[in-house]
Amino acid sequence: MNATADQDPYLWLEDVTGERALAWVRERNAETRKVLEAEPGFAANRDRIRAILDSKEKIPAVNRRGDWLYNLWQDERQPRGLWRRTTLDEFRKSEPAWETVLDLDALGRAEGENWVWAGATAFGPDYRRALVSLSRGGADASVVREFDLVDKRFVDGGFALPEAKSSVDWLDADTVYVGTDFGPGSMTDAGYPRIVKRWRRGQPLAQAETVFEGETADVGVWISVDREPGFERTVLTRALDFYRSLQFLWQSGRWVPLAKPEDASVSFWRRHVLVELRSDWATGGRSWPRGSLIVGDAEAFVAGGDARWQALFTPTATRSLAGFTSTASRLVLNVLDNVASRLETWQPGAAVADAWTQRDLPAPHPGTLSVQALHDPLLKADTLAEHLLVSYTDFLTPDSLMLADAAGGEMATLKSRPRYFDGEGMRVEQRFATSRDGTRVPYFVVWPKGATANGRNPTLLYGYGGFEVSMQPFYSGSIGSSWLARGGIFVLANIRGGGEFGPAWHQAAVKRHKQKSYDDFAAVAEDLIAAKITSPTHLGIEGGSNGGLLVGAVMVQRPELFGAVVCQVPLLDMRRYHLLLAGASWMAEYGNPDDAGDWAVLKTYSPYQNVRPGVKMPAVLFITSTRDDRVHPGHARKMAARMREMGYAPMYYENIEGGHGGAADNAQRADMAALEYAFLWRTLGRDA
Repeated sequence: MNATADQDPYLWLEDVTGERALAWVRERNAETRKVLEAEPGFAANRDRIRAILDSKEKIPAVNRRGDWLYNLWQDERQPRGLWRRTTLDEFRKSEPAWETVLDLDALGRAEGENWVWAGATAFGPDYRRALVSLSRGGADASVVREFDLVDKRFVDGGFALPEAKSSVDWLDADTVYVGTDFGPGSMTDAGYPRIVKRWRRGQPLAQAETVFEGETADVGVWISVDREPGFERTVLTRALDFYRSLQFLWQSGRWVPLAKPEDASVSFWRRHVLVELRSDWATGGRSWPRGSLIVGDAEAFVAGGDARWQALFTPTATRSLAGFTSTASRLVLNVLDNVASRLETWQPGAAVADAWTQRDLPAPHPGTLSVQALHDPLLKADTLAEHLLVSYTDFLTPDSLMLADAAGGEMATLKSRPRYFDGEGMRVEQRFATSRDGTRVPYFVVWPKGATANGRNPTLLYGYGGFEVSMQPFYSGSIGSSWLARGGIFVLANIRGGGEFGPAWHQAAVKRHKQKSYDDFAAVAEDLIAAKITSPTHLGIEGGSNGGLLVGAVMVQRPELFGAVVCQVPLLDMRRYHLLLAGASWMAEYGNPDDAGDWAVLKTYSPYQNVRPGVKMPAVLFITSTRDDRVHPGHARKMAARMREMGYAPMYYENIEGGHGGAADNAQRADMAALEYAFLWRTLGRDA
C-alpha cells in the first residue's frame, strides 16, 4: 500500500539531514531568495516586521510561580530569549523591573548549542527547583535539566534527560514521574512516550520504577500530578488516538480506571470532577449532548456511584465551549458565540450536590478573549485567589491585558499593545458562504481603507479546518502593516474541521468526511469572487500544518479559483504521512492509509498523489523547516520536486532550524514572513 522507491522517486528527500537532500534544499532556497529578495521593499518590510516582533512595547506573556510572574522575552539583543521574573506590583508599572533568571543566548554560546526555550515545570510552594526543557533549533524533542531558581544555575547531579519528546511532572521534591525514550520499544509509533516511570533523586534513570506501560499503537502516555493540600491526585492519561483516551487515578497503590466515554476529557477540581463531552453520553438517568461540560461529585465518580451530574455548559447551534479555568472558589468558562468570546463564572454550592450559581463576567466584545487564573492552590494564603489575567483582541484592536476579579470586582487594564498600523477607515464584517452540501460557513473579511467590491482587490484567505482548533479574530502587526496598509484584504475562514461550533463542527469533517473542509474553503473563495470582493487572479490562500494540507488540496482540486498559494509546514503525501515523525498520532483525524476504505478516500484529495501536469496552476510557495520534528519536511520537499518534474515552477524555502513553527527566533520569523509577502505582492498585486 505504501510507496516504494519505484512508485515514489523522491523518497530520498525524506532523509531529513541527508547530504543529497540538504543540497537540494539549499539550491531551492537560493533560487527563491534570489527572486523574492529582489522584490521592491523586501528588506524594509523584513526590518519592519522584525521591529514589530522585537518591540519593547509588546505585552509580556507571564506565568505565576509563587510570588513571581515569569516571562520569556525575545528581542534584537536577546534573539533566543531571557527567562526573567518580576512581581505583580512591578508588572503593573509601564516599565517593570525584571530579574534575569536564565539567559538562553549566553547559555547557547557557552555550550555551543542553538538552544530554544521549550518551557519549565517548577516545584511549589517554594518554587526553588524547576525542570527546564531546552530544544535544539526549535524541535519538539528537548533536553530536560533541573534548575535552581534561587541560585540561578543548573543543579549539579540533578534530574536530567537527554533529547527526546519527554514528559515530566513532580511528585515530591525528590521524585518525578517521567516518560521519555528509555531505549528500543519505549516510544509509540507516533514518537511519544509509551512508558512512565517513577524516578527518585540520585537514582540512575535505568533503575527508575515502571508504573505504567501503554501500547506502541497509542499516541502516548502522560501523567499529571495535582498537589493541592487535601485534594492530592495523580491522573494518568493513555491516549489511544488524538481524541480517545483511557484515564486512571492512582489510589491505594494501583491505577483505578475512570468510567468515562473514551472521547471525553476528565479533570478534577477540589471536590468536583469535570467531564467535557465529544459525543452524547447517557449517565445518571440523563443524556448529555456532545459539546457539554458537566460537573459531579469526584469521590462518587471514582467509586463508580452516582456522581449527581449538573451541566455547566450545553451547546447550541451558535455556542461552543472554548475552554475553562479555575480560581479558588469558581470556574471561569470561555464561551464562543458565532466566533465571538464571552466569559461566565460558575460557583458551587456549600454541598457538593448543590446547584451552582452562574453570572456573566463583563469583558470587551465582540472579539477574542483568553483567560488565565492567577490562583496558586499550593499557597496557604493566596492574595490572588480570585484574580484572572484576561486578554482581548480583534482584527483592528491591539491586544490588551486586564486584571480581573472573578468574584465581581473591577477589571483593570494592565498592558496594551501599541498600534502597529493605521486602522483608521478599515472595517471588519462577518459573512457566510454556502458549502456544497448547503452548510452555512462563516468567515471574516478585513477591509483596508477605501477598498470597494471591484473584483480587483489583492486578497489573502487563511484557513485551518482541523483538530477542533478554532480560528478567531486576532491582531497582527505584520499582516496589518505588510498587507492591509498596502490595500490588501485579509479573510479568515471558519470551516468545518475546526472547533468554532463545538465537536459537531469538527466531526463533520474528519477521516472519510475530510473533503467537507476543502468544500467549505472553496465555497468561501467562490463567495469572495461572486461578491466581487476579489477575483481568482488576485486571490491568494495560506495555511500551515493541517492548513498546509488544506491549501494544497484545494490548489490541486480547484486551481482556477486562486492566483497564489502559501503552503506552510504542510502535510501533502497522505499515503505516507502516518510513517513520518508524529504522523501516526493523527490517524483519528485523517484515517489510516493502510486501511483500504480509508485510503480510497485519502487518495482522492492527497495533494502529492493528485497533482497533474498540464494544468493551469496558481503560483505556489512552500515553506518548511528542517528541524520540524512534528510534520516531516519531506512533504513539502517531495511536492515541490514533483511539481518541478511536471514543468511547474513552485518556489520553495526551508529554514534549517525552527521546529514546527518554522522559525526559532524573531529574525527568522521576520525573514520568512517577508518572503511570503514578497511572493504574494509579486503574484497578486501587479494589477491592483
